[in-house]
Amino acid sequence: MQSIGLWREPVADVGLREAAAMLSDSGLRMSSYCRAGFFTAVAGPERSDSLDDNRRAIEETAVLAAAGAPGSRAVLVLVAGGLPEGSRDLIGARARVREALEELAPDAAAAGVTLAVEPLHPMYAADRAVVSTLGQSLDLVSGLDSSVAGVTVDTFHIWWDPDVLPAIARAGREGRIAAYQVCDWRAPLEADVLLSRHQPGVGVIDFETLTRAVEDTGYDGDVEVEIFNATIWATDFEVVARDTVDAFGRWVGPHLRP
Repeated sequence: MQSIGLWREPVADVGLREAAAMLSDSGLRMSSYCRAGFFTAVAGPERSDSLDDNRRAIEETAVLAAAGAPGSRAVLVLVAGGLPEGSRDLIGARARVREALEELAPDAAAAGVTLAVEPLHPMYAADRAVVSTLGQSLDLVSGLDSSVAGVTVDTFHIWWDPDVLPAIARAGREGRIAAYQVCDWRAPLEADVLLSRHQPGVGVIDFETLTRAVEDTGYDGDVEVEIFNATIWATDFEVVARDTVDAFGRWVGPHLRP
């Protein structure tokens, strides 16, 4: 393990300065900072607060990336947000995501940060992310500089999409892949579907095809194993680390360029 993706809530728990020091002392690269976004609200105080929070997240990303080992990437993963309460206007919500990206792009450019829009599986469209496909993410960042706005490719969220391979190829052509995350999908899902991510190899995702598609674009960033799973969280860290290295080595690593 040579890099780590950081999460905003634990960083907030210890404070940005302490988190940066911990990252520096670890000798690890930062692969991404997760997560900001959630900007589908209509104009008003809630939307203004969301944009201000995203600006803070951009600043945090820059500080942490500077503290990481050489090769750290100032990539801020963005989750679009779900429908505002009482709304059925999916098209309008997606339009507001684009408006937010346009508003935040200058802040990201000034900080040297890439905003990485992550599509989430459609089961999250109502409450978490109105952006469900890689193609939608690419459309949302179209026209913005690729150093400022890209996409996150997460196997859990995109494995089902019949258009995913052309979308990955398009993302490569446009220089948009800012992060690649892997984990597996196993049915039935947990009652809390957010905690349904598994180690590679225990479910149905075709890591060979997806990983080679990402590699074929020339992507040279880190590959993150991102797992939200209550059973795994309750397991001893050293066991989880060993299992993760083993699963990655068996199911993902063989399909990476030497």
